[in-house]
Amino acid sequence: MDNLTGFFSALVSPDFPFVRNAFFAGALSSILFGLLGSVVTVKRIASLAGAISHAVLGGIGIALYLSATGKVPSLSPMVGAIVFALLSALLIGTASLKSKQREDTVIQAIWAIGMSIGVLFMAKTPGYSDPSSYLFGNILLISTQDLWLLLSLDVVVILLIWRYYEQIEATAFDEEFAQVRGIPTRMVFLVILAVTAIAVVLLQTFVGIVMVIAMLTLPAGTAGFGARNLASMMVASTIYSFIFSTAGLGAGWVLDAPVGAMVVVIAGLFYLSVLLANVLRKRRRRA
Repeated sequence: MDNLTGFFSALVSPDFPFVRNAFFAGALSSILFGLLGSVVTVKRIASLAGAISHAVLGGIGIALYLSATGKVPSLSPMVGAIVFALLSALLIGTASLKSKQREDTVIQAIWAIGMSIGVLFMAKTPGYSDPSSYLFGNILLISTQDLWLLLSLDVVVILLIWRYYEQIEATAFDEEFAQVRGIPTRMVFLVILAVTAIAVVLLQTFVGIVMVIAMLTLPAGTAGFGARNLASMMVASTIYSFIFSTAGLGAGWVLDAPVGAMVVVIAGLFYLSVLLANVLRKRRRRA
């Protein structure tokens, strides 16, 4: 109880700005997890988003190597990650649209190649480059600049979804009908992947590359049990994401455990509980 009280005290104390930054990062990330996660879940492209999230390690490794060796001084790992993320999104999206039968092979290849390139370049980077910080993240190290970047992406994603909601909803639930209505479904699909790719780069600072895909699917999957349409699913998913991130931050403080892992564990346990409750409810109805 004392630890929990200490967490709330640290949250409002000027002596612990990193805790406050982590809280705001969780809130801003929740918007991306809720909105994009709902689209990813409904369109069933979680595996595509997962491949992109892992492939960005290649861009991070190359950027670290070029910066450390002086070939491209002061090159930010985020720049390399964004470039790799967009390239991966383009390759995966094109493969998904053109070669459905080879889609899984392409996804797994990009996933494995991207991560391997990252590990190789990190191994050759002068000094020690620990990939675990990028794989698992640390929300307590998030900076004010990261918060502004998250806020900017939140605004862009909200505006895009507000402007093109009907097209997104149509392509998400019935792509053939959307094509009949004249909606450029392929372009919508590629734009969704591109925006998701950029979001993945920023969100990996929150829960890490390995765990970002979980937070793109678990809150949305939980919201999907009671949602009536895509909009309600987005709202509920955003709320769930905020609850999970705040609870994980508090639990990490109290238990002295990695916050990112705590967030995903809490989200996963809650999702499984709701899933089990729905299964039992259906059995009772049949009985």
